[in-house]
Amino acid sequence: MSEPAVEPRAPITEADVLAWLEETAQAVRAHAVPAEELIRLLGELRRASAACADASDWVLLAAREEGASLRQIAPVFGKGYVRAPAARLEKLHRQALNSEQWLGILRERAQGV
Repeated sequence: MSEPAVEPRAPITEADVLAWLEETAQAVRAHAVPAEELIRLLGELRRASAACADASDWVLLAAREEGASLRQIAPVFGKGYVRAPAARLEKLHRQALNSEQWLGILRERAQGV
């Protein structure tokens, strides 16, 4: 009997973000968060957003390597056609041919190379 496939989960979900946002909005409305802290949070969120985009690109490459078709991937991009993921893959392939190369690029960026 074979083992069940690993079911990886995203490190953060839309629900996680909304819950955090509701809690933070309450604190801001209560004037419990100074502007400097909001600016720090803005920077942190922008870096996290870029990291999520990089992770999304890695998963796109990995999905294709595992045999997913552009038609299967297209709905995730919010469109019913394959141009969006195809264009993204084309752009990614200018930098990396596969998910392992992309991960290497991300590692180098993280190390400041």
